Amino acid sequence: MHIALENIRKLQHNGQPEQALQQAQELLRQQPQHADLHYLAASLHDGRGEEAAAIPHYLQALELGLSGHDAASAWLGLGSSYRALGQYREAEQALLEGLHHFPEDKALQTFLAMVRYNLGKSKLAVESLLKLLAQTSGDEDIRRYEQAMRFYAQDLDKTW
Repeated sequence: MHIALENIRKLQHNGQPEQALQQAQELLRQQPQHADLHYLAASLHDGRGEEAAAIPHYLQALELGLSGHDAASAWLGLGSSYRALGQYREAEQALLEGLHHFPEDKALQTFLAMVRYNLGKSKLAVESLLKLLAQTSGDEDIRRYEQAMRFYAQDLDKTW
């Protein structure tokens, strides 16, 4: 199975997503309980703009015990796919669940902020993005004001 997965990944990276997806679907018919294969199928669908087709594969991969970096990416893909389809509450739940398992994942945090914006939670979204920017930026100007950004991010509406 490992060799088959690598072949599918090679096709994907070599710009042959249709062939990769076809092979993934064939393997899934033979081994429907393979978490990595479901994740790969989800990624292939997602890359083709087929978010609705990707979602069941992300869910299945996670349910079957996908782990490590791929699991974090699957939570992100699931949340992002729901968001792309306008299913913002489902997106928020998926991203929060991903952050439960991977609390330091900056991509999950960023996508959660986007979804919160979509849900009308703009203050919460901006606060989290400011914290993220202060924490991760290498820009000298941002670094110089990191402490102030973290302070103001706690309550953007507060005045003195």
